[in-house]
Amino acid sequence: MSELPHELSVTEAAARLADPAAAPLLLDCRTPDEHAVARIAGAVLIPMQELPDRVAELDAHRDRPIIVHCHHGMRSLRVTRWLRERGFPAAQSMAGGIDAWSTEIDPAVPKY
Repeated sequence: MSELPHELSVTEAAARLADPAAAPLLLDCRTPDEHAVARIAGAVLIPMQELPDRVAELDAHRDRPIIVHCHHGMRSLRVTRWLRERGFPAAQSMAGGIDAWSTEIDPAVPKY
């Protein structure tokens, strides 16, 4: 099996999230304040700075696809690399973050 790319587009993320057979975990690595302003339904919030202390919460998802998102895609890419280094091979960053999601997928999600 070849390694998954570190990033996927918001269109690819939306398609995977809409497919119950794919069953990815959507991980929001933004701050609680950012999450309060805008969020994608079903996302699990674990802020990037809390992840080292909370990574055990993701153990059940080690072999499951994980789509990580932030505001624009930079933090989520760092988190994706960090997760892969710790045994989460199917972690991917949503390129463009929730900002791109608001533009391309769901305009009801506020931009900030």
